[in-house]
Amino acid sequence: MRRFGVDEAGKGPVLGSMFAAAVVGDPGDLPEGVADSKRLSPARREALDERIRDACAVGVAEIPVERIDDPETDMNALTVEAQANALADVAEDGLAGYVDAGDVDEARFGRRVAKGVPAEVDVTAEHGADDEYALVAAASILAKVARDGHVADLSAEYGDVGSGYPSDPTTREFLEAYVGEHGELPDCARASWQTSEDALAAAEQAGLSEF
Repeated sequence: MRRFGVDEAGKGPVLGSMFAAAVVGDPGDLPEGVADSKRLSPARREALDERIRDACAVGVAEIPVERIDDPETDMNALTVEAQANALADVAEDGLAGYVDAGDVDEARFGRRVAKGVPAEVDVTAEHGADDEYALVAAASILAKVARDGHVADLSAEYGDVGSGYPSDPTTREFLEAYVGEHGELPDCARASWQTSEDALAAAEQAGLSEF
């Protein structure tokens, strides 16, 4: 039975875009080994990404840094937008499926995603859906592969930026070095993130100490 699964990747990083993916198909058609992307190596995710695309209809949506930094929105709304946009690419009237809830209120999140899709779809949102439903796990893989490719492009442009997450020392060192050299954040940084504000403050303090 054809259903859909939707998930996102890159909600928490200080660098780069967030991505969401939707996978539509029969769960039985998915390749063996599909699991929550966090449980898989990058090489395994890439291999499964190709096989999932061969077996199912897929949609991928990107939420860029400029949108994330928009003071008129928030991450809950942007997660809804990302998932709805990805699902809109492949949805059709009467389709039902699961999405990974990005809000403490699962039902509210599901309603908001469904409202953002032009087709009439039945959305069930659950926390941890990527662990429970194979199509959501497949979507998590596609979203993570898209995010990983994006980060690789950033590293090709700027040099090693690490994973882009605030907890990554390489990412923090990149930000601090870039701001120290240029006096501003790189275009790929989410200016509204505390890590970005800390890098700007550190550079300002370093500049004051020279006087």
